[in-house]
Amino acid sequence: MDLTFSKEDLDFQAEVRDFLTSEYPLAIKEKQDKRLPLEKEDIISWQKILASKGWFAINWPKEYGGAGLTPTQIYILQTELAGANTPILIPFGVNMCGPVIYTFGTEEQKKKYLPGILNSDTWWCQGYSEPGSGSDLASLQTKAELKGDNYLVNGTKTWTTLAQHADWVFCLVRTETTDIKQEGISFLLIDMKSKGIEVKPIITIDGAHEVNMIYFDDVEVPANNLIGEEGEGWNIAKFLLMHERTGIAGIAALKRELKRLKEISSDLIVGEASLLDDANFRNKIEAAEIELTATEFTELRTLSQISSGGAPGPESSILKIKGTELQQSISELFIEMLGYYAHPFLTEAELGSNASIGPDYAGSAMPHYLNFRKVSIYGGSNEIQRNVISKAILGL
Repeated sequence: MDLTFSKEDLDFQAEVRDFLTSEYPLAIKEKQDKRLPLEKEDIISWQKILASKGWFAINWPKEYGGAGLTPTQIYILQTELAGANTPILIPFGVNMCGPVIYTFGTEEQKKKYLPGILNSDTWWCQGYSEPGSGSDLASLQTKAELKGDNYLVNGTKTWTTLAQHADWVFCLVRTETTDIKQEGISFLLIDMKSKGIEVKPIITIDGAHEVNMIYFDDVEVPANNLIGEEGEGWNIAKFLLMHERTGIAGIAALKRELKRLKEISSDLIVGEASLLDDANFRNKIEAAEIELTATEFTELRTLSQISSGGAPGPESSILKIKGTELQQSISELFIEMLGYYAHPFLTEAELGSNASIGPDYAGSAMPHYLNFRKVSIYGGSNEIQRNVISKAILGL
C-alpha cells in the first residue's frame, strides 16, 4: 500500500486549502465551530459553492457532472473539508439517490432527476426504516400496488432524517409478498408533495428535530418512478449501503475533534496541572488516538483498493463499526472534560441564544454527545455489521 502523495496530489491539496480560505463563508464557519444548528439555506448555500467549483458530486462519473477526481484527490478533498469543519453534505441526493439513478435508472430518469441533485435544487430524504423494520430492513411492510399507470403506496417510514425539508423521498417498498423476504422489494421515487403523505416530527433525546415519521395513505406514484425492475430493490439497497457505510467512519472529522479535545484539556487547570497532564484522562485520549490511527489505515487500504479499480467491500463494515464507536467515545470524553459545565441541557433553539453556562463551547457538548448515541445504529447497526464481517470476511 503506497501512502505517498504525488506532486499533483500535493498541488491539489494546496488548491483545496486556498479555496477554503477564500470561499468558506464566515457566518457558516462560526456556526459550525460553535456547533450551532444550521438552517436549510446555510447547507444549500455551501453545497452550491462546492458545486460551482465542481467539488460537490465528487463520486459521480464525469459524464453525469462529476469532477473527474481520482480516488486519492477525493480523499484529500474530504479530509481538508472535514479538517476545516465545513458542513456535512446532505448525502441522500448526491451520495445515495444520484448514484442509484445513474447506475440503475433509465436515460429519461437520469435527465429528469440528476440536474436537480447536482445543483442542490432538490432535497432528497431516505425512506428505508419502518416501525419494526430497522436493522432487519428486509421485513419492511410498506406496500406499492400497481394500479394502471400508477403505484398505490401505503405504509409508514420512520427515522427519516430531515424529511421536513425534503422535496422527494426514495423508498424501499414491497411490490410482492414472497417466502424470501429480500425478494419482492422495489426502489421507488416519490414526490413529497403528493396527496396522502403526512410528515410528523420525532424530537430526539438531544432536543432536536432531525428525524421524522412519514405516513403514506393511498399515495399515487407514477409507475415510471420505479428504478430498475420490480423486485430489484434489495440489490439496489445493498449497492447504496456499501458506499454509505464507507463514509460513515468520518476519520478526518474525528482527527479534528481529537485535536480540539487535546487543545482544550491542555488549557484546563486541575489542581496544579492541566487536565491533559492527568494520567487517567491522558490515557483515555491516547487509547482513542491509537484506535483512530488503526481505523485510518483501514480507510487507506480501502482507498488503495479503489485506486486500483476495486470497490468498497465488506471492510466498509469495519470502518462503520470502528468509526462510530470512536465518535461516541470522543464525544463522551468532551463531557468528562467539561464536568459540571456539561450538565445544563440546552435545546436546539436555545443553543444560539448565548444561554451557555461556562465556556462558549460547553452548551453544545451534551446535545452532541446525546445525538451521537444514534451513530452505532444507523446505516445498519454495529451488531449487524459484525454479522457481515463474520460471514463475508471470516467465512463463519
